[in-house]
Amino acid sequence: MILVTGSTGLVGSHLLLDLIQKGFPVRALYRKEDQVSRVRRLFDLYLDSAQEQFVRIRWIKGDILDIGSLEEAMSGVTDVYHTAAILTFNPRRAGELISTNRQGTANVVNMALQNNIRKLCHVSSVTTIAKTVQEKIITEESPWKSVRNQVPYAVSKIESEREVWRGIAEGLNAVIVNPGMILGWGDTRRDSGRLIPALSRMTRFYTSGTTGMVGVRDVSRAMVMLMESSISGERFILNAENVSFRRLTEIVATALEKPRPSVKIPAAALGISWRLDHVRSLLTGREPFITRAIAENARKKTCYSGEKITRVLPFEYTPIDDVVREVCGQIKKEQRR
Repeated sequence: MILVTGSTGLVGSHLLLDLIQKGFPVRALYRKEDQVSRVRRLFDLYLDSAQEQFVRIRWIKGDILDIGSLEEAMSGVTDVYHTAAILTFNPRRAGELISTNRQGTANVVNMALQNNIRKLCHVSSVTTIAKTVQEKIITEESPWKSVRNQVPYAVSKIESEREVWRGIAEGLNAVIVNPGMILGWGDTRRDSGRLIPALSRMTRFYTSGTTGMVGVRDVSRAMVMLMESSISGERFILNAENVSFRRLTEIVATALEKPRPSVKIPAAALGISWRLDHVRSLLTGREPFITRAIAENARKKTCYSGEKITRVLPFEYTPIDDVVREVCGQIKKEQRR
């Protein structure tokens, strides 16, 4: 039996899809009923026999902070895919973000040790890895980031990953994946699914930054392959390509037959944007779309190497152009409804 935490998120929902298609018995830990319906929608997008496959999932309502529900979810489980985490760059949620992601992961690790599970795969982030002055490309061998002067999301992922390494030191069989920016079709109201739909509405504009990107289906496939391998006690950066935000916007514009980017957003405008969005968030109570951290990252040029996994496993990445075109195809379907 396999357990997926964070089963209704971008990575978790695609993992359910892949695991069910492979015939594995799966339990899915979820928190809210409406999120389950979004997973069903994903199955409808990809499968002809969506209902037949979807009903094979055993849903367990609970939370990684609730030891009781976690005990129920992990009883009799052999493998755990830990994808659950809060993803937000909202500075007002810093305390909740760090405590939830760190303690939730600690609970999963402790329960996995207690239940002697066969293996755990933890979804971390490239935000846990630091770049030195000498390095042009960040690899798995790059140093750990210090939590000093880091945004809360990065702190939460650093401390969460440390909990997994602590579990490994205590005998846990585990692997860690560190994806770059994950692209895929998901809930457009949540951080992980908002980027491409947002770009589709403003294709004339671009920022100067570059970062590592990877398709969500590649993340899921890599995790399954690592879990089925004998590899343990290692981390893997998952990065298909280092892509500029201008090129990403160009791919979106071409796929949706919209104007190509021609106007570079200056740093001053980004500064004004995140401040205005912060005020809007305070007045409405809604999550900000542009935060200071997002505005700053939109200007940074950071490159990662995702080659390690291709050296140890028969794994190939999907080109980012193909990933974006697939997401844009789903956007077109939604617009026709």
